[in-house]
Amino acid sequence: MTITTRLTQSLDIQQPILLAPMAGVSGGELAAAVTGAGGLGMIGGGYGEREWLEREFAAAGNARVGVGFITWSLARQPDLLALALDRAPACVMLSFGDIAPFVPAIKAAGVALICQVQTVAEARQVVDQGADIVVAQGTEAGGHGGARATLPLVPAVVDALGGSVPVAAAGGIADGRGLAAALMLGADGVLMGTRFYAAAEALVAEAAQRRLVEASGDATLRGGLFDLARGIDWPDPYTLRTLENDFSDRWKDDGAGLMADIETTRAAYDAARDRGDFDEAAVIAGEAADLVNAISPAANIVAEIAAAAEALLRTAGDRL
Repeated sequence: MTITTRLTQSLDIQQPILLAPMAGVSGGELAAAVTGAGGLGMIGGGYGEREWLEREFAAAGNARVGVGFITWSLARQPDLLALALDRAPACVMLSFGDIAPFVPAIKAAGVALICQVQTVAEARQVVDQGADIVVAQGTEAGGHGGARATLPLVPAVVDALGGSVPVAAAGGIADGRGLAAALMLGADGVLMGTRFYAAAEALVAEAAQRRLVEASGDATLRGGLFDLARGIDWPDPYTLRTLENDFSDRWKDDGAGLMADIETTRAAYDAARDRGDFDEAAVIAGEAADLVNAISPAANIVAEIAAAAEALLRTAGDRL
């Protein structure tokens, strides 16, 4: 059972479902599992930990997987791109920054370039620079993102690009309804993070996954508190969506207080993360939290979403 789109054809996959390359979460095992189920898994290059990236490529084995980088961070360690390209990835995904310095090497390697954007202007720009696939990411997404909502952003990007490249939708999509809706908006598939955060193969503490399963999208917030606590200097305009917890409740209205003794706060935060205390440490997830009801193998997630989307598309007329 497959849904064929320009995305599946361009990446030679069976289902139009991409794993978001979540930093520290999307490792080789998870990426390989998504690929094995007919989608395409991507390892999260994160903030540039070479040993971690090497280990996770090894964990993917012989599976055909891609890799994603935080572009502004890659600019500080551009040698990591060569490391990734040496592994002959199915694609390289760049998000959050200027892609221009990296396009020539990716093109020379014959690797598909996927670029995630948060505005229509960015979508036009990355296509002009050589993007083969564009991901239009709405603010509902977990992790870092922008301000525009998925529902209006995706068709606006599709219209602006005029069919020049496939478009995948991201942000607030975690089930077959989301995939079917994205296709009706003109997208060629979806990129998902939050649903795969609760995959059995994800590099996530089970306690954090249980928090997501029990959470509602009502209980998320977007901002910079957790980046301050983690000591990660994210550039404007990108902010981080997480589940609310005791840490965010304590500091969300007191940024000055958080910064007053930031070294002590960061040490306490790191200790909480290391011991798996998610009253303090962040669970990085999006507004689709309501739709994540179980910790499941990635293969099951892909199969269930694809089957539900196909069923909806086949019977849509019966609903009218």
